[in-house]
Amino acid sequence: MIKLLFLLPLIMCGAWYAYIRQYGWGIKQGWKGFSYIIGFNVVLAATLWVIMLLTQR
Repeated sequence: MIKLLFLLPLIMCGAWYAYIRQYGWGIKQGWKGFSYIIGFNVVLAATLWVIMLLTQR
């Protein structure tokens, strides 16, 4: 399951792109949303990495 976590930011960014295009907004107007998505995924990846380090024997 961890191997597929790289898909999470791709799916989230794709969904956000579809949302902003549906309402006729441009990439520049939706940039803040993309940055939130990337930031969330970086924090998630760092958290999982730290948990992996702490639980290794």
